Amino acid sequence: MFLPATKLEMEKLGWLQCDVILITGDVYIDCPQIGISIIGKLLLKQGYKVGIIAQPDPNSDLDISRLGEPRLFWGVSGGCVDSMVANYTALKKFRRHDDYTPGGLNNRRPDRAVIVYSNLIRRYFKNTAPIILGGIEASLRRITHYDYWSDKLRRPILFDAKADYLVYGMAEKTIVKLAESLRSDKSPMTLRGISFIADSVPNNYRVLPAYQSVIRDKKAFISMFHEFYQNSDPLNASGLVQKIDTRYLVQNPPDFYLSQKELDDIYALDFERAVHPFYARQGRVKALETIQFSINSHRGCYGECNFCSIGVHEGRTVRWRSHDSIIQEAKRLTSHPDFRGIITDVGGPTANMYGFECQKKLKSGACTDKRCLYPEKCPQLPVHHDRQIRLLQELRKIPGIKHLFIGSGIRYDLVITDKKYGLKYLQNVARYHTSGQLKIAPEHSKKAVLEKMGKPAIDSLLEFKRQFDRFSESAGKRQFLTYYFIAAHPGCSEKDMRALKDFASRELHINPEQVQVFTPLPSTYSALMYYTGVDPFTLEKLTVEKTIRGKAAQKSILTSKMPGNFQKGNIRYGKRTT
Repeated sequence: MFLPATKLEMEKLGWLQCDVILITGDVYIDCPQIGISIIGKLLLKQGYKVGIIAQPDPNSDLDISRLGEPRLFWGVSGGCVDSMVANYTALKKFRRHDDYTPGGLNNRRPDRAVIVYSNLIRRYFKNTAPIILGGIEASLRRITHYDYWSDKLRRPILFDAKADYLVYGMAEKTIVKLAESLRSDKSPMTLRGISFIADSVPNNYRVLPAYQSVIRDKKAFISMFHEFYQNSDPLNASGLVQKIDTRYLVQNPPDFYLSQKELDDIYALDFERAVHPFYARQGRVKALETIQFSINSHRGCYGECNFCSIGVHEGRTVRWRSHDSIIQEAKRLTSHPDFRGIITDVGGPTANMYGFECQKKLKSGACTDKRCLYPEKCPQLPVHHDRQIRLLQELRKIPGIKHLFIGSGIRYDLVITDKKYGLKYLQNVARYHTSGQLKIAPEHSKKAVLEKMGKPAIDSLLEFKRQFDRFSESAGKRQFLTYYFIAAHPGCSEKDMRALKDFASRELHINPEQVQVFTPLPSTYSALMYYTGVDPFTLEKLTVEKTIRGKAAQKSILTSKMPGNFQKGNIRYGKRTT
C-alpha cells in the first residue's frame, strides 16, 4: 500500500491521527530507491501510523495541514538531492526542470527546503510535536559548512530550521529508536546517529573549533572539518560538539550500520514502485523511469572522492545484500503490471563494489591515516568480482527478465586491479549488461588535478577501454563508454583543461559532452579547498576558479567541437579503434 497522503486515505484506514507525518521536497514515489519511502514503510511495519505530504506549498496551510498534526513527530526531508543543488546549476543558473516533480517543471521545491518546511510547520502548528530533520540535505549540513550559493560558512542547519533533532546518514535504525523513545516519553538525546542543540558540553565529546572561530580563521575551519570527517565511522567515532554563538551543536556518534539481514529486511518491505495516485494525476515524473525497475545491491563507498558526499552520508564501508534478497526482489519486479522485462540497474554508488570489504575496517572502522583506493589500492582491500559475477548470472536466469543492465558507474581501476576475476566480470558486463553505453568517471587526466580530487592515476583507464572494446566486438555489439569529466575543480586551470581535451581526443577519440562544472557540495573536502583556496592536507595554495565566466570557459574548452576521428556525445564516428 501507499502511505496515506490525504485525509480520505486516513479515514479509509480508520486512522483518526497519524503518529508520524513525513514531509519531502520530492513527489512521493513509493520505491526502495527513495529514502523517505523506506523510512515511512519501516515505521509502518513497526506499527506506527505514518502519513506523507510531498512538496507542500510553502505559502499556504492547505498542504501542510492536510493530514492534521502528528502524535509523535514530523519528519522533514529536502528530498533525494540537496534543494540548492536541485534548483541551481554550478554556474548558479536556476534549473527549469525537476525530475522529481510532476510535469517536470521546477516550480514546487523551495530553496533550502528543509528550513522552509520546518518553519512552515511552526507557522501553522504552535507548540507542536517534535520536528525531526533527515535526508541528505540535513545530513550534509548538520555541522558548520561552506554554502556555495551564499558563498559563506553557514551554521548547522538545526539552528536555522529551529527543529528539535536531526538524524544523519542512512537513518533507519536511528529513526525507529527515536520513535520508540518519543512513544515511551523518554529522552532521545543519548541515541546514536542524532544531532541536537544543547546549553552545555556533554562529557567525553570532542570539542570542535567554535563557529565564531571558523568564520574568522580558515585554518580553524580546516581543522574542524578534518575532525568532523574522521569521526564519521560508527566503529571508531567520538561524539562531537561545536559552540554556535551561546549554545552548542551536539552530534552523537554515528549509529551502527545495518547488518546484511537488516539490509535484506529493508528491501523486502512492500513497495508500490509507482507515484502516489494523488500526485500521479498532476503529471509525468521522469525520475520514476530510472528507478522504478532498478535494484540496490549495496550501500556505501570506499572511493572517497573529495568532491563526493557519499562517504559522509552513506559511509565509507560497503554493506551488501545477500544474493537471495536481490533474487527475490528481481522476481517481484517480474510480477509488476508495468514491468516489460528490463531491469535498468543492479548496483549502488559504484556498481562493482559489491561483495568485498577490508576485514580490518569491518572490525575496527575506517582508517584515519589512509584511504582504500587513493593514491592506489590498499593491500588489505581484497578486490574480487566473483560474487557479483555469480549474482548477475543468477539474475539472468529468472523467467521474465529479458535484459539486465548496470546503470550505475563502474570503477575501472578496481576491474583492472582484480587479476583473477576482473576481466571475466568486464566480459560479462560487455556481453550481457550494457545498454549501448557504460558509465565510467575518470573526471580528468592530469595527475595533479586527480590528486586534488582524490582519484587514482589514469593508467588503468586505457587498459579498461581496450578490454571493453575487445569484449564488445567479440560479442558482436556496437557499444561505447560514457566518460564523465569535471571542469573547474580546485587545482584545475584552463591549461589543465586543454591537456584533458587533447587526451580525450588522442586517446579516447571523443569530443566530451558529459562534462559538469564542479559544484562545492556541503561537507566535502573539495568544497573545503574551494572555500579556503588551499590543499587541506598540505596547506599549499591552490588555483581555484571562482568566476562564473572562468568556470564556463573551462567547460567550453573540453566540449568544443573539433574535426577528426572522434566519438560525438560519446558515440564513436569514424574508424573503430581498440
